[in-house]
Amino acid sequence: MLLQSSSSSSFLSSNPGILFPTFQIPCRLPKLQTCLRFSPLKTRASLDEKDPNSQAASLLFQDDEQNKQLNQEVEESVRVLKNAAKTRKVPAAEIMAAFSTIERAKVDPSKFLETLGGTKSPGRTWMLVFTAEKGLGRGRYFPITAIQRFDAAAKRIENGVYLGPLGFLTFEGPFSWKNRILAFVFERLRIKIGPFDPFDIRIKGKDEREPSNKGKDPFFIWFYIDEEIAVARGRSGGTAYWVRC
Repeated sequence: MLLQSSSSSSFLSSNPGILFPTFQIPCRLPKLQTCLRFSPLKTRASLDEKDPNSQAASLLFQDDEQNKQLNQEVEESVRVLKNAAKTRKVPAAEIMAAFSTIERAKVDPSKFLETLGGTKSPGRTWMLVFTAEKGLGRGRYFPITAIQRFDAAAKRIENGVYLGPLGFLTFEGPFSWKNRILAFVFERLRIKIGPFDPFDIRIKGKDEREPSNKGKDPFFIWFYIDEEIAVARGRSGGTAYWVRC
């Protein structure tokens, strides 16, 4: 998995050679919609200052056509990912092709954080669906229940794996947001085993600095977020997507 850091957050690393059982999801999945709406991508045209009148109309027309086609490709790619989240039967190659199209589109990230983490605590929860290796060479559906909670109001992130009656393991800490990059650090570990009460472990002292993607902190680069799915790449180069739950 792409949550990779030098700390204990490596619990979510995915290894294609290991298989795990699937357990009951600790949250309800929404009914995924197939009717999508997209705002037009911003037009990018470089005009020849020497002859702007003769170049402008042609360049704008070309960009409009390219943007229209790209929006259609993104819409279809999002539809593929939503279908895969619902059925878990879409081939891995189609999912990774959808990743590539969505990344190339450079969707406007201005609403990403609010959509990802809501406007009030405790934020919103998302279930990991699929992970792909760096370069999109190989990918698979994530075999165990992994839930991420993003709280945009408190700037907190919680990552957890849930093993049904066996218990759960979660990591929690602060995050920062800049453009489409969410950097984070984990401060606290929470463990529950069987019928016993959960207990907390502080894995590092309180750090007043803001997490940053410039140092050793793990981070996500978000390519697409709507009310149902979210797509991002991690520091390790792997790409994944989540479904709202």
